[in-house]
Amino acid sequence: MPLPTISIPEIPLPLQIPELLHPAIVHFVIAIPIVILLLELYNLGVKRRSISLFSLVLLLIVAVAMFGAYLTGGVDGKAAWDALGAEGQAELKEHKLLGIYLVYASLGLVLFKLLFMAIGKMFGRILFILILGGFIAVTLNQGKEGGELVYKYGANNEAVADVKSELEDAIEERDELQEKVDEAKEAPAQATPKEETAPEAPAEATPKEETAPEAPVETTSKEENSSEIPAQTAPTE
Repeated sequence: MPLPTISIPEIPLPLQIPELLHPAIVHFVIAIPIVILLLELYNLGVKRRSISLFSLVLLLIVAVAMFGAYLTGGVDGKAAWDALGAEGQAELKEHKLLGIYLVYASLGLVLFKLLFMAIGKMFGRILFILILGGFIAVTLNQGKEGGELVYKYGANNEAVADVKSELEDAIEERDELQEKVDEAKEAPAQATPKEETAPEAPAEATPKEETAPEAPVETTSKEENSSEIPAQTAPTE
């Protein structure tokens, strides 16, 4: 089931965030909560307030780092968007949405920690450890998906981007060559009917040559008629 879409209000920053800073910050976001979990488990036995306060400070660092991971992830995501395929872009959208949830969840952890410190009961400490464990599980899954974006879909991977660019160039060259081959095949097909229609002129002239000998036939009949005229005038003499 997809998560409901939420967002974080845009905050104008005085400096431009450089690319490829996201992986460095993400390592802290993943590692520090695990350290906090170990401290909380240890503090169940020793019950020292100093450890609990140190855990709270680390949680504040996690919240700040999580927001930084969101900002740097937005910069890297925009840089990688055009180089990703449809599946990679869909994966990137899900990765961003889960990152927004983790930003709010890190703030929630700080509030829970303050609440359970105020209560000061063992039940509250155990419940906080369970909540923290769930947060760590989601964070680790987010890190796994981020790794897939890089190694599976080639997000912000220069070598993969170069290969994709060369592949696109090769496809364009292939299409151009195919168009030229198709045009070369169509050209002889269009010229062939013109050569076939050329011999039609002698075929029309042939009947005219056959009708030419009819004139002598008529003249011979006139000569025969002229020869008959003296035959009729002979008895009058």
